[in-house]
Amino acid sequence: MSDEPDAPEPDVPEPDVPEPVDEGAFGIDAFSLDDRLRLFHFAAAEKRHEYLWLLRAFDRGRANYQVLLHVSDAVGLLERLTADHPAAGAVGGVAGVQPLLDALADWQVLDRSYDGTRAANLAEYRNRHYVYQFTQAGYRAYRAVEDVLGARLEDAQLSRLVFPDILGDLHALAEANAAGDAEEVYRKLGRLDSVLNEMAQRAARFYLMLGDLARTNDTRPEVFLAHKDTLLAHMREFTAELGRYAPLLAEAVEKAAATGVDRMIEYAAEADERLFRSPAERLADWRHRWDGIVHWFAEREHSETERLQDATVTAIRSVLALLRRVTEARRGGVSRESQLRHLAQWFTSCESDEDAHALFQAVFGLGAPRHIAVPYADPEQIPGRTSWWEAEPVELARTLVQSGRTPALHGPGRIERNDDRRALLRAEQVKEQAERRSAANALASDGVYGRTLDEPETRALLALLDVALAARVPASRLVTASSGAAHGVRLTLTPAEGSTTVDTVRGRLHLDGLRLEVTA
Repeated sequence: MSDEPDAPEPDVPEPDVPEPVDEGAFGIDAFSLDDRLRLFHFAAAEKRHEYLWLLRAFDRGRANYQVLLHVSDAVGLLERLTADHPAAGAVGGVAGVQPLLDALADWQVLDRSYDGTRAANLAEYRNRHYVYQFTQAGYRAYRAVEDVLGARLEDAQLSRLVFPDILGDLHALAEANAAGDAEEVYRKLGRLDSVLNEMAQRAARFYLMLGDLARTNDTRPEVFLAHKDTLLAHMREFTAELGRYAPLLAEAVEKAAATGVDRMIEYAAEADERLFRSPAERLADWRHRWDGIVHWFAEREHSETERLQDATVTAIRSVLALLRRVTEARRGGVSRESQLRHLAQWFTSCESDEDAHALFQAVFGLGAPRHIAVPYADPEQIPGRTSWWEAEPVELARTLVQSGRTPALHGPGRIERNDDRRALLRAEQVKEQAERRSAANALASDGVYGRTLDEPETRALLALLDVALAARVPASRLVTASSGAAHGVRLTLTPAEGSTTVDTVRGRLHLDGLRLEVTA
């Protein structure tokens, strides 16, 4: 026996654990993770353009209810596609299409089956007479690629026109639930869910576009200047509509919930026609969708509507800050780009490397080891005659060594959370919102003329007037009708002859050439 310790075993990568297979799965459920990833091979293959045109031909045939395609059918569709798109002609005839079809069938993008009806004799029967069609997963992979290829900047927008539809659907949902109409409940809930998904995707794309535009501003400020007016007007109108409809939508959600949430979920699950979902799964799915609607529109702290409004207001501030920075840079002739250009010119003008190093040190200040001269906190503890080799080292801050910056004397102060005070402020905020909403409803029902507005009504009117005046287009000198919305009502400014007067508790408000109309 040897007394030597056993040598450590070399690291051997563990074999991949096979993905568990569901024996009862079929159709798209039978696609494992590897199968689904393999669906996108055509997008990265060497002949990816040919694969894409061939799949577009299959998609055109599918749109014309021509689902099962022989090779000759696919070639015919490609020829018709070539008339509009000459690039599709690069795929070729039968000799070029057949290997592409086989590869797509191997990747399970297309389903390949045998068609013996075209065989006139045994020899033809033994030859290949395959027909092809999209698999369900393959069609989704193809559509995903087309969505990426077809993405345009126009898709990045906030849709303010969906709010009336959502409000109408919520009212119809409450009526259908109260009447016990299960199919109508199913339709309205499904439509609300799809509208919310689209709205969330639009918002995500819009804010990503803003981030891209901000990054582009450093290199191409003219791109930002070309779009700033459109962006500001779009975000301002969306914020006004969101502020107007948010309380109405919250009220509609409460009204729909008052008719019975459990009964609504049961109605929707009962009318759900998905075959391979158990009743319990349908109930859980529809309850999840209803919770999403409540999370979006119900009046609560940190609802998605409130987050969307905050994000839009923040985006407006960011665009205005960018505009101010670009304007100041153009006015003063100094920007980051011009600074770097001048600095590069100075470096190229240096007569020697020593001058370039000195310029680098003066500009960036990264050459001096500032931590060398750090004294002891108590110099009297270390005698002055002690050698550096024998003295205790001085503790240095990491920020001083790495960046040369002197560390702060202390960290951020402890945040004192006063929950009672926060709750009190929140209650006051909710009370003020209710007062503003009540005053706005009074303005819409009783009008603003022929009576004296009280203090809450005056504040609501001035707020609406501020929004409406800000929404007017300054490029035109003509006074056209404009509007502003908040607190669930809309104030419309219409041109009028002479002047109109509104009596308030603060005094008389004279409007020259304008008439106010407040509607719900």
